[in-house]
Amino acid sequence: MDWQSDINKTEVTFAPVLERWYEVHKRDLPWRHTRDPYRIWLSEIILQQTRVAQGKPYYERFVKAYPTIADMARADERELLRLWQGLGYYSRARNLHQTARYVTLQLEGKFPSTYHELLKMKGIGAYTAAAVASFAFGERVPVVDGNVYRVLARVFGITDEITTTTAKKTFAALASRLIQSATDPATYNQAIMEFGAIHCTPVAPDCLLCPLQQVCVAYQTGRQHLLPVKAKKAPVRERFFSYLVFRHQGKFAMRERTTRDIWQNLYDFYLLETSELVSQRILGDNQESFWPQLSLPEPILDAVMKEILVTPPVEAMQLLSHQRIRAQFYLIELPDDAISLLPNDLHWFSEEAISQLPKPVLVTNYLKDLFG
Repeated sequence: MDWQSDINKTEVTFAPVLERWYEVHKRDLPWRHTRDPYRIWLSEIILQQTRVAQGKPYYERFVKAYPTIADMARADERELLRLWQGLGYYSRARNLHQTARYVTLQLEGKFPSTYHELLKMKGIGAYTAAAVASFAFGERVPVVDGNVYRVLARVFGITDEITTTTAKKTFAALASRLIQSATDPATYNQAIMEFGAIHCTPVAPDCLLCPLQQVCVAYQTGRQHLLPVKAKKAPVRERFFSYLVFRHQGKFAMRERTTRDIWQNLYDFYLLETSELVSQRILGDNQESFWPQLSLPEPILDAVMKEILVTPPVEAMQLLSHQRIRAQFYLIELPDDAISLLPNDLHWFSEEAISQLPKPVLVTNYLKDLFG
């Protein structure tokens, strides 16, 4: 078969083949049983940077807490972030809330129904706009995400590096042509994403049972493992956190992270970031020589020098997309006369109150172990 001369034929048959495959192999997922744009939008935001198995419980939790977009608009942002806890990329949750409020208050609860109108919404990019427009409103606009890049690159032999402007234009133009042959744009978009997620996978795609095997350039040329072409990942940045966990009469001092950094609007303890991990264990007589090494502000140092370290420090690590956080938690029981020395942005919370605060997973896991 001369696959290079048969590309046009492949473009015509591609969508119908995938639609037939999807009807047999699709997973039963809750957001596929609705045309409600709110719930479709919610599922798509949750599934950004998140596997389906992890995202499904979050989707069900959010739908239960906020059945309609008006319910989400009325939500307390702290509670919304707490429900989101563990999904990461917390700006997604904040954008959800802002968009829900905008649709409810400015658009009288009517969700935008076209791709171009959806793009105007905060937190909605080209992929999400195409997904909502096609799934909820039947608009013939293609979705293009990582799964779609992989399928198209392999089947049509596209060797452009996928993050380049040229490649994005190439994939977008091809995707727009392919959806024209689809019986139903919603079904086709679901099909190509599903095909990439469970069949044409990044590693070990199921080529032997692939309905596109005979027209797949990657399969015919043995380049499945080479396509799509991706740039090398950026190196992971290591960061070192020293948390001072101040406790007084059963309550803990915590503060909201307000800077534009990871975990914005989540709560953690007093934090000192260092250029390397502080490895010395603070035990007995070592305390007086250790604390000054952390270069603490004078009021904090005064408070800490009066403290009693309840337990040896606890080490933990959390891996984010481009950062590795290595942390140590120092539990410090403060006497009464040290309370006034703490910064004003630290507030005291009981164990019960802390359970209602949105927190980084790193902090949540530490508290689980601490509370038993």
